[in-house]
Amino acid sequence: MHVPDGFIDAPTSVATGVLAAAGVAVALRGARKELDDRTAPLAGVTAAFVFAAQMLNFPVAGGTSGHLLGGTLAAILVGPFTGVLVVSVVLLAQALIFADGGLTALGVNITTMALTTVLVGYLVFRALVRVLPRTRPSVTVAAFTAAVLSVPAAAVAFTVLYEIGGTTDVPIGKVITAMVGVHVLIGIGEALITALTVSSVLAVRPDLVYGARDLARPLVLRNAPLAEAQEGRA
Repeated sequence: MHVPDGFIDAPTSVATGVLAAAGVAVALRGARKELDDRTAPLAGVTAAFVFAAQMLNFPVAGGTSGHLLGGTLAAILVGPFTGVLVVSVVLLAQALIFADGGLTALGVNITTMALTTVLVGYLVFRALVRVLPRTRPSVTVAAFTAAVLSVPAAAVAFTVLYEIGGTTDVPIGKVITAMVGVHVLIGIGEALITALTVSSVLAVRPDLVYGARDLARPLVLRNAPLAEAQEGRA
């Protein structure tokens, strides 16, 4: 999914760079409401996890391979605005340190892999959480489904950008068939990783999962009536 330099023409790259910068600016403002003393460390851990996971590829059909995009996972764990920042920082680090995705194509990569996956993934997740039973298995199912759909959505977004400013002579029909077909399979791998990670965090600290905070039960002290009685006597 990482787009190299020169694959998309300069005008389209500049336009997506402006779009990506605007998206990151909006995410910076929105993340102020999502981050607190508990979620800020989790955002750092999530960024490190997505960075490491994107460096590991798993085999797909036809000799191709895929890797985690991480937009849906980050959005569910730390919020959609912070999720955009997490994936954008990962993409920037990969482009600067490992030349994984070109610097001139950074706007394209952020638009497809950060903005699109977070937007589609989190909207699908929230829609499913609202209609499914309020249980942890339902949250896991919602996370799996959202991740599955977010990856082909990113492939479609790239195909649109390729149609506008692609620099190769590959017909658009072949591009969208190849991209969506392969990324549906990659989406299944992404969904498995996302669902496993979300369910694991839910099992130990459900209050840290931004997308499922309403499932966290408040701590109730069983001896509260006794304590109140003692205070009344005092």
